[in-house]
Amino acid sequence: MYLFNFAQARGHFLRFQALAGVAAISVLTTTAQAQDTRTVREPVMPATCATLLAETSTANQNDAPRIQAALDSCAPGKAVHLAAGAGSKAFTSGPLKWRSGVTLVVDAGVTLYASTNPLLYDRGAKTCGTNDVTGKGCQPFITVEGVSGAGIMGEGIIDGQGGQLIEGKSETWWQIARRAQKEKQRQNVPRLIQLDKVQDFTMHRITLRNSPNFHVAMNRVDGFTAWGIRIDTPHDARNTDGIDPGASRNVTIAHSYIRTGDDNVAIKAGNNGPSENISILHNHFYSGHGMSIGSETNGGVRNVLVEDLVMDGTTSGLRIKSNDRRGGVVSGVVYRDVCLRDNRWPLYIDTKYEPGPSGQLIPSYTDIRMERVHSLTPGQVILQGYDEQRPLQLALQDVVVDGKPVVKLEFARLTGQLNAADAKTLNCQERFVPFPE
Repeated sequence: MYLFNFAQARGHFLRFQALAGVAAISVLTTTAQAQDTRTVREPVMPATCATLLAETSTANQNDAPRIQAALDSCAPGKAVHLAAGAGSKAFTSGPLKWRSGVTLVVDAGVTLYASTNPLLYDRGAKTCGTNDVTGKGCQPFITVEGVSGAGIMGEGIIDGQGGQLIEGKSETWWQIARRAQKEKQRQNVPRLIQLDKVQDFTMHRITLRNSPNFHVAMNRVDGFTAWGIRIDTPHDARNTDGIDPGASRNVTIAHSYIRTGDDNVAIKAGNNGPSENISILHNHFYSGHGMSIGSETNGGVRNVLVEDLVMDGTTSGLRIKSNDRRGGVVSGVVYRDVCLRDNRWPLYIDTKYEPGPSGQLIPSYTDIRMERVHSLTPGQVILQGYDEQRPLQLALQDVVVDGKPVVKLEFARLTGQLNAADAKTLNCQERFVPFPE
């Protein structure tokens, strides 16, 4: 293991270059295929099947029955619009379920609030809104399961109300999540949007905010596009990941702005299969835990392209994380044209994340490439393979971390070097923009 300042690091990087000659050839060939295999363009809003007008709010309001009825009766290929009424621009709803081919459009100026009534989300044991050892007591606010060609669009907002008091209780969803962490339990709180066994789901221009838990979680999805969306939740809201593709393929997240309390994007692959053919393009991340792969990688993660990404204030930057209890092969990953600043760990590749009892699911990170990556602030760089037989295989081209970063290097075979004398730096300063309110 090495733990040293960059002034000491250059010699170690040069020594590892010679070890990676063969690996460098595979990086240049296989990573060329790293991306969504679909041709993805900006989505177009479908024709309207029904328009629902917001009504003046009342105590215990639940607009779910009329929204659900409109979704159920809408013809495939068309959309239900939520629009402002004469005296209101807000809907409040319990859980909703999608049908194939149907899109929900939340019009500009309109907010769809998730109800804070835990009984509406409860799976039957009346544990939603409490902490226990399982944390599986709540269904999501929006469930999309076994459908194809559906979506969520519009210039409006879907608000999970994670910071509001749970109805009938003295804590918010986020407060019970934080208490669960302290008490070593699991929180029973709803995710905002859950996609299971879905094909070709589209999100366009919508704002998601204040989810009690994950904003968008995917499981066995084939074809997902998020284009021009905004995710906005406080930095200290626990487990509020932005978008998590899990066991999914053909995913594109583009032209979007994400600030949240956990991973901005986390690509995962557990027991349900691999995640592959993923494009993360032209995005801005703010508070959050960064552009992550893992920690579940035992299903395999492959063919990922992260391009034109700006990370401003995420705790981690480019991050791959796993351990031998949930690890697997991560390969064919390209990071290109990435700007970072104010990150504690601008580059973080770790095979021993969250230490614990030894397992048999060994992480293996091969065919990873970084091109034109520039961090304007130092932080700590961690590049760690598992052991001598399963080293990190990483190619570096024009990768620069300003200042004097502390570098931790272990079991790593590197092609190229960090902060090379002839490295070309990106003009990052003008690429940092405020979160669009």
